[in-house]
Order: sequence, then structure tokens, then C-alpha cells
Amino acid sequence: MPPRKNDDYMEVASDDSLPSDVDEVYNGKSKGKGKGKATERKTREKGKSKNNEQPYAWEASYVRSWDTVQEDEAGSLQGAVEDLIARNRRRRLLAPSTAIRRTIIRHLVLVLDLSSSMMDRDMRPTRFDLMLEYARSFISEWFDQNPLGQIGIVGMRSGIAERIGEMSGNPQDVLKTISERHKLEPAGDPSLQNAVEMARGSMSHLPTHSSREIIIIFGSLTTVDPGNIHDTLDACVKDRIRIAVVALAAEMKICRDLCDKTGGSFGVALNDGHFKDLLFELIPPPAQRAVSRAAGAGAGTSNPTADLMMMGFPTRLPNTSAPALCVCHSDLKSEGFLCPRCSAKLCDVPTDCDICGLMIVSSPHLARSYHHLFPVKPYSAVVDGAKVSPSNACTGCSSSFSKSSASSTITDGVSPFGRYKCPDCKNDFCTDCDVFVHDVVHCCPGCGK
Repeated sequence: MPPRKNDDYMEVASDDSLPSDVDEVYNGKSKGKGKGKATERKTREKGKSKNNEQPYAWEASYVRSWDTVQEDEAGSLQGAVEDLIARNRRRRLLAPSTAIRRTIIRHLVLVLDLSSSMMDRDMRPTRFDLMLEYARSFISEWFDQNPLGQIGIVGMRSGIAERIGEMSGNPQDVLKTISERHKLEPAGDPSLQNAVEMARGSMSHLPTHSSREIIIIFGSLTTVDPGNIHDTLDACVKDRIRIAVVALAAEMKICRDLCDKTGGSFGVALNDGHFKDLLFELIPPPAQRAVSRAAGAGAGTSNPTADLMMMGFPTRLPNTSAPALCVCHSDLKSEGFLCPRCSAKLCDVPTDCDICGLMIVSSPHLARSYHHLFPVKPYSAVVDGAKVSPSNACTGCSSSFSKSSASSTITDGVSPFGRYKCPDCKNDFCTDCDVFVHDVVHCCPGCGK
């Protein structure tokens, strides 16, 4: 319908083809630059909506990162960086060190989500690549802290569960199973029930003195299950299997139920750093759950009777010994270990003898497994200057103490003097020795405890 003109005004018919920004037109002329103003308004609204968008998870740790550090009097950031590192270290070391009953022989099945949702890029470069990177670091650290344990790898993709690696106590064999990325390419949807059933079946023959654990790295929001997953959950509770889930997307009720009913832990990763923290928190052996004894002597008590298990300490063969075939790989080698029961040749320890089934361990492995049962007491931070010992050198490394850039009061367990005192021998240690003693040595060099 064409516009109808009058002497003083002009009417414009309502038409979808006309711009909505034109409100009033007088004497054939627009009242200002309406279209230009509307375009600017749209641009501003578009810019505001873009600024209000939530960043990726990996961008959260870099938002206004310059506000977390402050310059010192000389204008340097070195002191602030050292103070942040010391706070993070001490925060981990201030955990309670009371004696807790734990299982030193662990059997773990690591379940990896290989569904198409792992190709999302909210974690750099993708969830899949980051999961493989942290899984390799987790396996290496797990075997270092639990030398008597064994790990198996299970993947879930396309609605089925795949056995990627058999249960093994050799970290090199376990790492080899996830070293080739093209064999683990994500596809389809995951199936929690199939993965848990496969993991449960691989641990059905294990003895009662060992722990049974399942760690699931789950990045999807759906699961394709052939049956009732709650029946699988009841079977895991009956078999005393502990399930822990590290989610990369969001919390799902079934994942929470798997963890709560089996005594495991559940966490949702906020970014790549939080993902690594949640995964590495599962490295120490979990506390053993109390089980009532059977009727008879000691009935009614919460602690079960101790079970004795047989272990063998092998004889190590030098490189100059005569070559012989090993029973584990059938390779002709000179060096190796001899089983004390059947004299079979083994490549590495700890392992189970393939001939007689005896568990073969070395004394350092057995001693290193006990540090979880008897942890080193946390060192107290020296705060009062009047109580500082006259010694200016660290008891562990003999290096001179350097005053921390922190304030004169204790904050997050950080000493302003850079000194940390053992509660038993009363010796002072620096920050590096404090971390090294509690993370690596697990024995105080001052008192030997």
C-alpha cells in the first residue's frame, strides 16, 4: 500500500519490509539519523552480549592474573612468586597425619571415556588429549607411590566397553597401552554399565587382602546402558569395589550414586588445573572401611582380623650371568631376577611369578609402601623470632635460610623466616626440604622417624 501524503504529515503503512528503526517522519524528512542510531545501538548490544559470554574453562585461570601478585619494595615480583609457591606447598602439607588403616596392595581399573564428547575444546587442546596427558602422569606417580599395586585400562565408546590394557604391575606396560593415540580415537556414546561390569569381572578373582578400585574419567552427559545400572551398582557394593568419578562436563546423579554407595569420591573439574588436582588426589591409598567380624571371637568389633600373605624376595642376576629365557616375555636376557620358590627367571619386580604364582617384591618396594601407614608429622612453621634457633643452616641441605617475603604473621602455614621445625627432633628445615621430606623421602632426616 503506497504512503498517503497530506499537507503537514505523511502516513507510512505497516509493512515488514520497512525498517523497524524508523519511528516518525515529518514532512518527508526523517527526524535525525534513525537508521544510523539503530545500527550503533545494535552494535553496542552485540558487544555487550559478547562480553557477557562465559569464557572457556581454561581461560578462567588467566582472568586478571596480574591482581594475584604484588611488587615488593624493589619493584620485583620474585618474592611474590616464591610466596605463592610456598603457600600452595604448605596447604597440601597441612593435611592431618593421623594413623589410618590403609591397604598397601591395590588393584585399580582406570576407565577412560572415549566418546565423541571428549573432542570438545573447553579444555586445551581437547578433553581427550588432556585426559591422555594426565592419565600418563597419573599412572607414573601412582606406581611410584604404590609399587605393589596393579593397574588395568578400560575404555568406553560406541556403547560398548573395550579392554585396552590387562591388569599389570609394570608401569611401562601400562603406559604402552595408551601411548598410541590413533587406537583410542573417540567415537559414539559411552556406556557406564558395560565399563563397570568389565572392570568388576577383571577383579573378581582378587584376594580379600587387596583393595578393588575403579576410577572413571567421564566427560559425557549421557550413558547408553543395556540393562539396569543400579543392579551393577549393588553388585559392586557386594564385592566391596570402590568407585571414584572425575567428571569433565557436569554432575550426573548416577555418577554421584556410584561414588556415594561404594565409598568413593566424586568431583567435577572446573579447568585443567582442577582436573589434575582431582585425579592426583586419588593416588594415596584410601582409608579401609570397617567390616564387622563373623560370629565368634572378637564379634561385634569394627576392625577385621589381619590376614597373612606370602611374599618372596628374589635374587638379582648381574649382566654377566648366562643368558636365559624369562617366563614373562620369553626373551633371552642376562639380567633379571630369580624366583625364590621355583627359580624361574623374571624381568622385573614387583610381579607375580607365572610359574608358581608367588608374589615377588623387593625390600625397597615393600618399605616404600609403608609410608602411607606411618606418615611424617607435618613440620610447624617458625613464626616467633625469639624462638628461632641460632643455627643459620638447614638440617637437611645445609643451605642458609632466606627470609620469606611474607608478613611477620603465619598465613597458610608459611613461615616468615623460611624455617619449619620438626615436632620430634626440633630441627629446622627450609621450604624445599620440607616438601622433599613429605613427598619423596617420607622420613625425617633429623630424627629418623
